[in-house]
Amino acid sequence: MITINNKEQLIKNGETQLNQKARALALKSLEFALNAVDPKQIVKSKLSLKNSILKVNGYTFDLKKFKNIYVVGGGKASGSMAEALEQILGKHITNGLVNIPHGSKHKTEIVKLHEASHPIPDEAGVKGTRRMLEIAEQAKKDDLIICLISGGGSSLMPLPRGGISIADKRKITEDLLKCGATINEINTVRKHISHFKGGWLAKKAYPATILNLILSDVVGDPLDFIASGPTVPDSTTFSDAIKVLKKYGLWDKAPASIRKVLSDGEKALIPETPKAEDEAFKKAYNVVVGNNRSASLAACEHLKSAGLNTLLLTSTMEGEARHVGVMLASIAREVFMSGNPVPKPAGIVAGGETTVTVTGKGLGGRNQEIALAASLKLSSMNGVVVASLSTDGVDGPTDAAGAIIDGKTLTRAVKMKLNPEEFLAENDSYNFFSKLGDLIFTRPTGTNVNDVSVIVVL
Repeated sequence: MITINNKEQLIKNGETQLNQKARALALKSLEFALNAVDPKQIVKSKLSLKNSILKVNGYTFDLKKFKNIYVVGGGKASGSMAEALEQILGKHITNGLVNIPHGSKHKTEIVKLHEASHPIPDEAGVKGTRRMLEIAEQAKKDDLIICLISGGGSSLMPLPRGGISIADKRKITEDLLKCGATINEINTVRKHISHFKGGWLAKKAYPATILNLILSDVVGDPLDFIASGPTVPDSTTFSDAIKVLKKYGLWDKAPASIRKVLSDGEKALIPETPKAEDEAFKKAYNVVVGNNRSASLAACEHLKSAGLNTLLLTSTMEGEARHVGVMLASIAREVFMSGNPVPKPAGIVAGGETTVTVTGKGLGGRNQEIALAASLKLSSMNGVVVASLSTDGVDGPTDAAGAIIDGKTLTRAVKMKLNPEEFLAENDSYNFFSKLGDLIFTRPTGTNVNDVSVIVVL
């Protein structure tokens, strides 16, 4: 059971009885969202094995027809997914390796869990990824490779292309994460500087059969962007990757090795990533086992069961975090004043993934910045709450999952001589909410399906 560790204190921070009730509802709905995408439970609910017949979301595989079954993959949820897969398949699995974040606490007997760094790749990640590629390359026509893919896989499965060093890859990753680029744009670059992502794993594994079990952390579930799509056709090109770097003013600052690989690719001097017509994808099967919509719907269902009028606003929310925060606050105000788009008591859920363009020197994450921006627009409204968290439990480079605010947050801040606009200008949402005691803490959850924001208006 995934829980918010400081839930009781967060509820007490609501200075009125109505605020405390609204906070309790919002936080509990977020817990329901997290548990709806628990990787172990999802894998067990999607896979069934009877005798030797494995059924997965409409696909059927007779395990007797495969000489070997290998397991590879990577991501924040892949350790939990590997645990569940072993419980289902047991000794049917020959061997395997999955890259997971440092400090993950999972136990498997057959599949090796190899720790690596996230969100900035490291040498440990390279070592594990290279071993996965060796497993794929040794697989034969009568072998099955089960690939466990989840959010964070791009960083956790690095294998730089050409003369690119891991240090060069780290630098471009850091720059892309800070510039405000979307995850799709970031992964467009990652795919074209990798020997593993962008369909290369499937290419190396052919003619083996590949079953991809995917926990999506990308808005809209585009398969070739989730963990940068190691086993699916790539829809982007070297030219697209160059355009991303130029768009954000990173091309001239990019390491020379990266510019060389991308330029050589654009000139067709090195092979483009595998495309849809490649025969390698004829034996690849993709199953999205969970996504943001699953989590957002669960949050809505809890609020509905508590007697609120509910609305799933979207599970594809994008944009600059501070602008999204203002939008969510505006919706809360509209409900408070007019009962539109749903009457009070209301619970509104929005899922997706925003971006933060870092211009200040502070500390924070997407969800904390959403909450900080929202707090500026909800002054003096009793019984109105906005809470937002990252489903992986790690919001930006912080130890918090997100933050919660209500109509009294601004008043409390002023009493403590905190200027929220100054904190917002410095991208310093973590320190703002730390002083107020309104950071949400879950610890790493072992799952990852983007972010979930909840509005409660009583």
